[in-house]
Amino acid sequence: MARSRENTRARLLEAAHEVFGEVGLGAASVEAICERAGFTRGAFYSNFETKDELFLALITELAEEKLDEVAVRVRDLSRGEDPVDLVRQIADISLAERMDPQLLSEMRTQALRDPRLAEAYLGWRSQMRGRVEAIISDVSASHALRLRMPLGDAAQLLLDVSEECGVQSALEQRSRAEASVALQARLEQLVTLLVQTR
Repeated sequence: MARSRENTRARLLEAAHEVFGEVGLGAASVEAICERAGFTRGAFYSNFETKDELFLALITELAEEKLDEVAVRVRDLSRGEDPVDLVRQIADISLAERMDPQLLSEMRTQALRDPRLAEAYLGWRSQMRGRVEAIISDVSASHALRLRMPLGDAAQLLLDVSEECGVQSALEQRSRAEASVALQARLEQLVTLLVQTR
């Protein structure tokens, strides 16, 4: 039973990802998501109370997948590399690889109008910041790097720059590869702000 519920939830999330990407958060209906997943509204409401809750679950899943990849990469980094090389290797910290920046921007806009959604969105951001803090902490410890600012501030800065760089690339209609290069260049600029040189 639990496995079946998990599968239903996973299919709804995948369908939502497709529908949100095609028409946006505002225009996506519960009916369209259910139809794409091959389920009834009952299946939807047995897993999610609202479309907003589904969206938060989706961006959390996508972000966690990405941060898991980055965490694994960080553990595999070799010692003795300079900070810029480290940044090049973890530049994929962008949370938007599987998410359209338009969806995150739309989510923020709606959160500005809805206090309940704002609370949920800020909770999600706090969770992501915690994951990024852990990654930065691992890099700093394993490579004997000293930060110029508190760990939490560094994590927030990386998140902010990553998200805004994704939005800028979307506005400029860059390809995913071009967006990745732009993000890498921006993060390299941050190295001197974040890391004390020996």
